[in-house]
Amino acid sequence: MISSKPRIITVANQKGGVGKTTTAINLATALAAIGEKVLIVDLDPQGNASTGLGIDRKDRSLSSYDVLTGAATVEAASVQTAVPGLSIVPSTLDLLGVEMEIASAPDRVLRLRNALRATSARANPFSYVLIDCPPSLNLLTLNSMAAADSVLVPLQCEFFALEGLSQLLETVQQVRGSINPQLEIQGIVLTMFDGRNNLANQVVQDVRAHMGEKVYETVIPRNVRVSEAPSYGKPAILYDLKCSGSQAYLQLASEVIRRERRLRAA
Repeated sequence: MISSKPRIITVANQKGGVGKTTTAINLATALAAIGEKVLIVDLDPQGNASTGLGIDRKDRSLSSYDVLTGAATVEAASVQTAVPGLSIVPSTLDLLGVEMEIASAPDRVLRLRNALRATSARANPFSYVLIDCPPSLNLLTLNSMAAADSVLVPLQCEFFALEGLSQLLETVQQVRGSINPQLEIQGIVLTMFDGRNNLANQVVQDVRAHMGEKVYETVIPRNVRVSEAPSYGKPAILYDLKCSGSQAYLQLASEVIRRERRLRAA
């Protein structure tokens, strides 16, 4: 029996160091913890999502590079993580050269979409696919947006937050106009929040004033335990469930699911 199409969410921001990978792996873990079957596609050549989920480099014989070049299916490249219900298509440094390899192909922007659709046409086991993008607006990011139903944007509570956000929203509009008219902003999550910092509080107010309901109620605090977790190859939710960061990601997962239900019902 063919299962229903998974919801595909790309986690994107062209700026580095905003908590993008941390958000992807912890949101995926939280979704898996409530019974969803989740796949992460690691599209960042640095492979931080793969490392953060404990996937050793020797266990990455197939990767997202192979999926994009057509050498492997999504199912073949998927690796089960230590989190029940959570798999990942890992990344390797081979991704650094993939743009050159597929640049002249007419379907260069649609490689990931086609691979994921082929998975859905078979006995697809996933209810959610989260795509972790590189911190740039390149062909890898465009592949993720072409494949996705929606974009989730982690935004650090810092001075230039809105400036970076406007560039990303412009890219989303371009993708909607040319490649993927269904693409939506799932939401904007404010990360690395320090309530003692007046600037951080001002950024939260400014982003909410500009983006309204697109901004999640949940704010991810700056948290040492969340920062430590990747070095142990674990999501923060497994490393320390009770810390403030883990609890925030569980709340974010609840918000994401509520929004997804509204989108499906619309």
